Amino acid sequence: MKNETKTNISRSLGRLPSFSMVETVVVLVVLSLAMMVAQTAVLPIFTAHTFKGQARTFVSILQRAANAAARSDKRYEVIIDLIEQKYTLRQIQTLDLENVLDEEIIEERHFGKNCRVYGVIFDDLVRTDEEHQIAKFRVGKAGWQYGGKVVLEDKGGKYHSVIISRISRIIELKEGDVDIALPKYEYEMVF
Repeated sequence: MKNETKTNISRSLGRLPSFSMVETVVVLVVLSLAMMVAQTAVLPIFTAHTFKGQARTFVSILQRAANAAARSDKRYEVIIDLIEQKYTLRQIQTLDLENVLDEEIIEERHFGKNCRVYGVIFDDLVRTDEEHQIAKFRVGKAGWQYGGKVVLEDKGGKYHSVIISRISRIIELKEGDVDIALPKYEYEMVF
């Protein structure tokens, strides 16, 4: 009787519906695609509040201005307000560079609590101070009007430098308060 029961059990197990290898692979692929879609939708929400997320967003705004200017005859300006801890990207449409018209504003963002602007220094050594709390980086087809760096401070008090170069259109984010390349005088040039 015991042998007969074992035989019946093994016969019934052989008849159970099972997944083929192809069906298993298809299910795993669908699940991984669903997880990738969920990750790309949710990840920006979490990283937007981190220092790296906020710093990268700021760098991408500067890069976007440089790229747009290179592809057109339009001029752009990124205005950094140290008091309000915000920045504005605008397309310059008038000769009045002091007043920003609402229709010129492309994007305006605030730095968050994890990322704040500590200071700005231009490559001609003009820097933000108590009287000058607004810094403006203008870019046209020929490149940036002034280069410089924007020093950001994270929640832990560490500094990071966003480097804007007159020579290159690539905006760099570096750890620390780094030195920037200063323009050379004619007598310093070898050619």
